Amino acid sequence: MALTQTSTARTGLPWPSLAVLGGATFVMVTGEMLPTAVLPQMSADLGVTQARTGLLVSLWAATVVVATFPLVRLARRWDRRTVVTGALVVFALASALTAAAPGYEVAVAGRLLGAAVCGLLWATVNAHTADIVDPRRLATAVSVVLGGATLGTVIGVPLASLVARTWDWRAAFAALAVLGVVAAGLVRAVVVGAGTAGGATTAPDDERAAAPAGQLRPVLVVAGLVGLVLVGHFAAFTFVTRLAADAATALPGGMSTALLVLGTSSAVGLALVGRVRDGWTGPVLVAATGLVAASLLAFAVVGGRPVAGLAVLVVWGLTSGTLPPLAQTLIMRVAGPEHRTTAGTVIPVVFNGGIAVGAALGSLLVDRAGPGALPVPSALVVAVAAVGLVAGIRPRRDVAGVPQARVARPLAEPCPS
Repeated sequence: MALTQTSTARTGLPWPSLAVLGGATFVMVTGEMLPTAVLPQMSADLGVTQARTGLLVSLWAATVVVATFPLVRLARRWDRRTVVTGALVVFALASALTAAAPGYEVAVAGRLLGAAVCGLLWATVNAHTADIVDPRRLATAVSVVLGGATLGTVIGVPLASLVARTWDWRAAFAALAVLGVVAAGLVRAVVVGAGTAGGATTAPDDERAAAPAGQLRPVLVVAGLVGLVLVGHFAAFTFVTRLAADAATALPGGMSTALLVLGTSSAVGLALVGRVRDGWTGPVLVAATGLVAASLLAFAVVGGRPVAGLAVLVVWGLTSGTLPPLAQTLIMRVAGPEHRTTAGTVIPVVFNGGIAVGAALGSLLVDRAGPGALPVPSALVVAVAAVGLVAGIRPRRDVAGVPQARVARPLAEPCPS
């Protein structure tokens, strides 16, 4: 029986655990974006402008960047399942505090508390996902877990908006608190521990080649380049309703349908990542990044042509949907077991930092030159990042010189010990 379980663990995936961790990311992303879904109702009830309520999203991203590393360091000796469970409980309490907030200041306090543990949640979920699967199945596992995040955007946020319109914005946050408690209970009951479901305590050959022991620099370089991709992407994505205006005219339902098309395309891209063969994560990430750059640039030349604009929107959604799982898989593979915790922590910090910087730069550019000025500089930023990523992707050859599967090789020589 033990042998059978071990064989199954080594050849398959711990689907129940991955599904529950995906549920946790659903809760996190829904919570992150919830103020945008209930913006009018929340602003009116708290007696503040919609601009001030919108700041709750920016404050969230900034808090994740600042708080993640200290909290991960504080919790580094605890069992990861305990960390995820406890953080989800705190996340639920923060949501309940926001739901009951008598004024704007208390709502801000609730959001800051939720953001702080959200960074810890992302870091821990990232590392634990890599720990409980065979490294050769990491891309599939990451796609499953991040599928919850995608559903949070595509389903969770619209449902929250419906709840706010039907009942009250506070009911949406209260429901999020309940979901947080449910997710915490499921993590404790279902998610397996490290090493019990195919998690590799010994890295395979390609992972050892990707990240020799003691080498952290490639992790930081790859993460930094991915952050640069997100700066360019989110500079444009922040104003997606302006860029997609032409495409919306070709669709029944206008902009709502255009955004649905974008979200669906992104979900398809996420699903396709699970089909990427082991060792090809890096090259596929480079290709996807190049296509994102090309899509952004195309927005500059399709003005006034709805069908062409719709095609560009679909390609942008499809390729940008692959970026988070591909980037996360590459970073965790480059890190290897030696730096898995650090890599898991870097990911939410870099991602949120890229989102915050990209949104800020996009807003500045739109204020000065209008939305028509966004596509070219956004595309250039993404293209520069793609060129940088190419430097870290090259074919691996064995001692006989026979080409092997492509892997992400170190971007620098190992640091001297």
